[in-house]
Amino acid sequence: MIEFRRVPLCTGVTLNVAFAGQPDKPAVLLLHGFPESHRTWRELAPRLEDDFHLVMPDQRGFAGSDRPAEVEAYQTDTLVDDIFALASAIGLESFTLVGHDWGGAIAWAAALRDDPRLSRLAIVNAPHPVIFQKSLVENEHQRAASQYINAFRVSGFEKTVEAMGYDAFFEKTFSGHVDISKIPEAEKRQYIADWSQPGGFAAMLNWYRAAKVVVPPPGVTVPLPDFLLRAFPKVKVPTLVIWGMRDKALLPMQLDGLGDLVEDLRVVRLAGAGHFAPWEAPEEVVSAIAPFLAEGAGATAPAA
Repeated sequence: MIEFRRVPLCTGVTLNVAFAGQPDKPAVLLLHGFPESHRTWRELAPRLEDDFHLVMPDQRGFAGSDRPAEVEAYQTDTLVDDIFALASAIGLESFTLVGHDWGGAIAWAAALRDDPRLSRLAIVNAPHPVIFQKSLVENEHQRAASQYINAFRVSGFEKTVEAMGYDAFFEKTFSGHVDISKIPEAEKRQYIADWSQPGGFAAMLNWYRAAKVVVPPPGVTVPLPDFLLRAFPKVKVPTLVIWGMRDKALLPMQLDGLGDLVEDLRVVRLAGAGHFAPWEAPEEVVSAIAPFLAEGAGATAPAA
């Protein structure tokens, strides 16, 4: 059973947060990506709630949470601040962080802060910032697959989507990744209701506009950003990366070299899943993630 609370944060926003499971169970904080919400975890939560305390926020700018209008309000450091502020607001002394897509990007950044409350990290189809940026400069295929980021950054792109129609955007967004006939009509309507809130779509796009990642246009030679030329800190907490190998937006090359950036790394490849693995292949994701979560809690893994 899911309970909802609006949780005000010291970062100046109030998040809509879905809770499942019991507060006395090991805490797992799950972060969704674009263009979703806490509903990213709709297939995982029922399979995990008996054994874990699940905390599933709509991140700032999404669905039921506050939507600041300024692009600067969506800088990565601020988004990471939200996560630790949420943990403080609800009294989490220790938690595992799980992230998909943009939620995974924030989870990677959070892990680099070495906050002692963060005990484990689980990532689903979200690239490490070093590998992603390097691939955007050096690999023509990843660069081509990521040109949508530049489109999203164009001023007024939200008006283009509004003119296109949210139903058309839904089809354009998901049809290249999954069989959209398998998405229940009620889910589709909820996506569109979230996107069509006043300022809602612009807020989601502001995540891309505020990000520092450089996406060069095709065929242009650019130097590596300075941060790639310096030593980069390693992720120190135990980390599980689950990757849907059919991902057309974030290519499997994002797994190459991860072992050099994470001290304790496990990788699970899902051959039959794509980018939206948390609800496209929930049994496989749970089979991979539940033992990892249980190991951190010193518990027995639940059955998938």
